[in-house]
Amino acid sequence: MAEAPTGIPIRLEPLVTRLLAPNPSPYTHTGTQSYLIGTEDLAVIDPGPESDPHQQAMLAEIAGRPVKAILITHHHRDHSPGARALAAATGAPIIGAAPFAPAEAAARADASFDAIYAPDRVLADGESVVGTGWTLTAVATPGHTSNHVAFALPETGALFSGDHVMGWSTTVVLPPDGDMGQYMASLEKLMGRDDRIYYPGHGDAVEQPRRLVRGMLGHRKHREGQILRLLAGGARPVEALLPDMYASLDPRLLPAAKGSVLAHLLDLGARGLVGQEDGAWARR
Repeated sequence: MAEAPTGIPIRLEPLVTRLLAPNPSPYTHTGTQSYLIGTEDLAVIDPGPESDPHQQAMLAEIAGRPVKAILITHHHRDHSPGARALAAATGAPIIGAAPFAPAEAAARADASFDAIYAPDRVLADGESVVGTGWTLTAVATPGHTSNHVAFALPETGALFSGDHVMGWSTTVVLPPDGDMGQYMASLEKLMGRDDRIYYPGHGDAVEQPRRLVRGMLGHRKHREGQILRLLAGGARPVEALLPDMYASLDPRLLPAAKGSVLAHLLDLGARGLVGQEDGAWARR
């Protein structure tokens, strides 16, 4: 994305307008992208973090038109908190990704989660929200988070892929909520679709989505192979694998890299290929 102006609506196609939130970081790239769908009445996908300037930019673009739904791909703090203020301003329901059940919240939540995310309605895989000239259909894509959902716009062949597929970076999968097995299955699910273009939560639109998804599957399988080769030399803790796997990584991203390797190990363990003992992982 050569230019990433925040607060300026960019019409991507007749039914889709993008607004960039002012929250750039090593994990969010240039910031979170919110999408307004429709012309007469609207849906808003991922209104982003709590940010008064971003809220005002969205309301200015909405310009008093009815908002039928505020759709959430997942409840990370850079995607869902802005829904509450937008719902209060527009009266629209918050719809999409499921909340955590109370028993699960303590075990799964961390600082990146919007702990008070509470949708008015959860969209199951294949369910839709309909407006004037547009339809948004839920495509369950767990992996990045257990409740991640993408939204398909069949009128144009677009898919709003959230953080499941992004053109600028591979997706972070952090246990215990992130699950590598689910993530890989969700990528395979997208390979079976014929979406024309992806509009992700961060970064440029993906104009050759199946090619990118194929590459992401290959990348993750390559990481699996790396891990198995490294463990062939003997048991190692997760931290000891990182220097060989991420030689030139930005130090700020090391926690994400550690989580990703752990996610791979847990998936390999579930498949009976590795095991853990005394904090170290070994091949079986």
